[in-house]
Amino acid sequence: MKLEDVVPWGRTLEEYKLMFSLSDLDLNKKIIGCGDGPASFNTEMTQLGYSVVSVDPVYQFSATQIKHRVLETYEVVINQVKQNPHHYIWQNFNNADQLGSARINAMEKFLLDYEVGRTSGRYLSQSLPKLELANNQFELSVCSHFLFLYSEQRSLDFHIASIDELLRISPEVRIFPLLKLDGEISTYVEPVMETFSSQGFNVKIQPVAYEFQKGGNQMLKINR
Repeated sequence: MKLEDVVPWGRTLEEYKLMFSLSDLDLNKKIIGCGDGPASFNTEMTQLGYSVVSVDPVYQFSATQIKHRVLETYEVVINQVKQNPHHYIWQNFNNADQLGSARINAMEKFLLDYEVGRTSGRYLSQSLPKLELANNQFELSVCSHFLFLYSEQRSLDFHIASIDELLRISPEVRIFPLLKLDGEISTYVEPVMETFSSQGFNVKIQPVAYEFQKGGNQMLKINR
């Protein structure tokens, strides 16, 4: 993995709560966040006394390297949003600049916590589809803006193997969004649902109170 190939883009606890419909009961579970990147989710949860472990291969890099990469890609991402404002719902953010400010603030909170969190084992440099974690080590897995979003870059087999791995380490998996980077729903959603339904898992698409990409207001929820 090369950091120059990555676009780290972090989100906040409030966004996670909306994206994954996290109730107070959910927040009290042992949670693993897969693909969290420079999100402030972990540090905000930790400050509130909750239990979260974040997994992302980007955690092999130093805080300085991650910050440099975020700032390096910031203008590219924000300019793309500004050029295509009709692809987004401007409800949580008024405009692209406010979106960018929120992302930078989330990253700054993450960076203040990063080295301490790495030392205590809250930030693990691992990647799907194989995690070095114990069976049922967590109660809830959440995966933000990775599975389905990168369907063009990751195969259906990769998605199935990754979800299978998340179900090995926790009894429940929630994935958001169901859209690809181009805003179209991933063609993997249906075969993934069929695969795990046929294995006896409880699989459903659930609407959520968060929508930035147009049509991106649903998560996939799988329970065993």
